[in-house]
Amino acid sequence: MTFADHPIETPPRAPSPVHRFGTLAVHAGSPHDPTTGAVIEAISLSTTFAQSAVGKPVGLYEYSRSSNPNRDNFERAVAALEHARYALAFSSGSATTANILQSLAAGSHVVSVSDVYGGTHRYFTKVALTHNVKVTFSPSIEVDIAELIRPETKLIWIETPSNPTLSLVDIRAVATIAHQHGILVVVDNTFLSPYVQNPLDHGADIVVHSVTKYINGHSDVVMGAAAFNSDALFEKLSFLQNAIGAVPSAFDSWLAHRGLKTLHLRAREATKNATTVATALEASPHVISVNYPGLASHPQHKIALKQHRDGMGGGMLSFRIKGGHEAAERFCQATKIFTLAESLGGVESLVEVPGAMTHAGIPRAQREAAGVWDDLVRVSCGIEDELDLKADVLQALEKAVVGPKLNGNGSA
Repeated sequence: MTFADHPIETPPRAPSPVHRFGTLAVHAGSPHDPTTGAVIEAISLSTTFAQSAVGKPVGLYEYSRSSNPNRDNFERAVAALEHARYALAFSSGSATTANILQSLAAGSHVVSVSDVYGGTHRYFTKVALTHNVKVTFSPSIEVDIAELIRPETKLIWIETPSNPTLSLVDIRAVATIAHQHGILVVVDNTFLSPYVQNPLDHGADIVVHSVTKYINGHSDVVMGAAAFNSDALFEKLSFLQNAIGAVPSAFDSWLAHRGLKTLHLRAREATKNATTVATALEASPHVISVNYPGLASHPQHKIALKQHRDGMGGGMLSFRIKGGHEAAERFCQATKIFTLAESLGGVESLVEVPGAMTHAGIPRAQREAAGVWDDLVRVSCGIEDELDLKADVLQALEKAVVGPKLNGNGSA
């Protein structure tokens, strides 16, 4: 069962939500228990469900790999927040990518932005090739898209903002050309979350998330999700979800659903904090450049104003520090509030060096062509106090850039 089994359709859109985002976040997929009246759902840990007769389950469920009450409720919530008719949850963001790519027939071609998450790049270059799916990377997909499309092109893969240089893509511009050729458009919305951006509203066919990040938001669940409107996509991807079996546990689904209920509050606070930190970095003499869509200096700031809620920049940013890779490492070790760790989107602030950590598996030439230099530092702003985060960044810059010079002169 592949994308080639059905012609590309123009699916009906999800009905316009009656309530606004915060209300949906709290209530979507959260029915009160009809027996006890519990306002928070129970965790259904059972792997199997009784049947009243052969082939006749007592209720809706037979086996938890195929479906589970907690996963169903979480999927309904994600669909509501992404303005989608359907959503499917997977055991990780990488599993979500794998299920979508596994849907492509052998011999298919994919066009992707160059600046993608390292795990996505690894799947495209190491795994997709094993079932003869080829991927072409483009650093300027809006400009190049028409020239990159081949007869066998089936999918366009976009990250906007990209990881880790925070470059933006005009989703509508790419989708318009892709749909003229019957090609699906996938947007990885992990960096912004459904609160800041809804790619389906801008013409995307599928939106994907590493739920591990902003949707769950508490650094205690590894999980992924995809949302879309097409009946044919639901038939294919739900089949693969069950057949491949890369599904989240009931407990993880429950935790992620609990985290999702405060997404709007966390996303707003993270954006406020990132804006303060990015502004401080841009003004620092120790910084070469700052990548943050919320800054007017961002080369694609106009896209942020068009695609993001209220022009928000989100909680992620990156910057190049003076002093090379060594200075980047020193910065990450000098922060007191920011934790040196991979991942992002949690309530706590994190910092890392992509060239040596999250994107280390990408060859240097390809990394640098995408703007992932050895002196690039990636920052995930959490929900701590913004002035504390600003002060922490500034003191770490001094230690990373000025400190070694003073030590070298014997002054300190």
